[in-house]
Amino acid sequence: HVQLVESGGGSVQAGGSLKLSCEFSGNTNADYCMGWYRQAPGKEKEGVAVVDSRGTASYTETAKGRLTISKDRAKNTLYLQMNSLKPEDTAMYSCAADSRYASCGWLLDRFRDFAYRGQGTQVTVS
Repeated sequence: HVQLVESGGGSVQAGGSLKLSCEFSGNTNADYCMGWYRQAPGKEKEGVAVVDSRGTASYTETAKGRLTISKDRAKNTLYLQMNSLKPEDTAMYSCAADSRYASCGWLLDRFRDFAYRGQGTQVTVS
């Protein structure tokens, strides 16, 4: 069983930066697709970025150039570096993981297909 715990959210002014972390525990030896998703108030959950076990990342158009997904396997932690934040980036950000898939790009808009999902961390940009 895998557990995901997000941290690093908070309130920031437009133009600022935040780095989110997602620490995962459990079967850490498997190769995982991992991703970040977000849900703004009153909106559907949307993908942000996914990364496979080799470090190949895919991003949505809104994330490209400003948000960077990365992972540190030694620390069992997934990251999301967010720069040049905008008020429209305000949302609950969640991470997800799954070891069943060989490729991960298609999961960018398929949060519900991940086997493991965290509770989220709130990001507010004003």
